[in-house]
Amino acid sequence: DEPTDRTHARVRRDKVSEGKITLRHASKLFHIGLGRPLNGRAVIALIHDLDITIIDATTGEILRELTIDPSRKYQPQQTTTPGR
Repeated sequence: DEPTDRTHARVRRDKVSEGKITLRHASKLFHIGLGRPLNGRAVIALIHDLDITIIDATTGEILRELTIDPSRKYQPQQTTTPGR
């Protein structure tokens, strides 16, 4: 028999506070930046190992998709400037 892949998957409900949500993974607490304009917004985090999708709980809009960098406690928003 082939061994099954051991993956961690879960769904977590949260509310954006100070522009971020917190998420515990492998006994470490991570802060995921979403932006202060989203303060108070109810969100759903779909977690599959280090891959995270954050969805607005009311509208279903995907607010952010990321892969957690385990070397950083804070996962900043990726901002790109045209021409850079």
